[in-house]
Amino acid sequence: MSTATTGTTGTTTVVRPSRPGARPVWEEEPTALGHGVKGITLTGVCLLILGPLWVVVVTSLSDAAAITDAGGLVVVPQGLTFQAYAEVLSGGAVTKAVLISICLTLVGTLISMVVSVLAAYGLSRPGSFGHRPLLLIMMVTMFFGAGLIPTYLLVQNIGLMDSYWSLILPSAVSVFNLLVLRSFFMSTAPDLIDAARIDGAGEWRILWQIVLPLSRAVVAVISLFYAVGYWSSWFAASLYLNDQNRYPLQNILNSFVLRHQAPTGMSQAINTGAVPGLSVQMAVMVIALVPVVCVYPFVQKHFQKGMLIGAVKG
Repeated sequence: MSTATTGTTGTTTVVRPSRPGARPVWEEEPTALGHGVKGITLTGVCLLILGPLWVVVVTSLSDAAAITDAGGLVVVPQGLTFQAYAEVLSGGAVTKAVLISICLTLVGTLISMVVSVLAAYGLSRPGSFGHRPLLLIMMVTMFFGAGLIPTYLLVQNIGLMDSYWSLILPSAVSVFNLLVLRSFFMSTAPDLIDAARIDGAGEWRILWQIVLPLSRAVVAVISLFYAVGYWSSWFAASLYLNDQNRYPLQNILNSFVLRHQAPTGMSQAINTGAVPGLSVQMAVMVIALVPVVCVYPFVQKHFQKGMLIGAVKG
């Protein structure tokens, strides 16, 4: 125990030194019981996530006899066959919808990233013209939208109805993604940019050779966000596309699974029992999930750096 005396009042204050090496309870090493509870909790969460996926995949690979024995969705694999996938990818409406979705995702993601990166870089430069009013206007749109009817009328009046551009241009830029990019660009060391300007580099060269290479993590994450948004979108196509033969994959999936409307060229095979309708539905769901599942592991390592660091430094 140590004491300290103040010179103003003459009172003595007793100071109790903290225990050397003491840490908060949440920073202590978990006990055996804590490890067990964590393991059980994580296992339960994994089962809740992977269980439905397992049922969907197994049902998509099951034949008519296995589905009949299970009374619907199949849990235990039996009578596995790729007949449903062969029927889905045989060149009919589903195959066309997959190609449409891939093209929309690639083109839409490219346009969104180009516009978002350029806008975010311009708004991240303190001396850029009008960057504060523009930033305020963009942030207002995050909380106040025009509404569904004005947006529909706008798309109709500019001639985008029944066009794939109506699925890309109205949602080309997300203000949230733009703000994340801006925050990350602002964290770039000013010394690097000043040194590049001294060497004669312009803004395009600084963006391309300095800012973007240092921001690969956030660019990868935002690209994934845009790609998943375009790949999973179905509402815009249901509004702006009148020809169902031009529907992307998600709209085919919505019509097939929820409305029980078989895609063109597939209804006869389902009605005759040659291919179980339930297995075909599950096969379409698997095809819709595969691209996201394949891309996510390559981008997942960038999530912490790309989102958390960029958001905190903003």
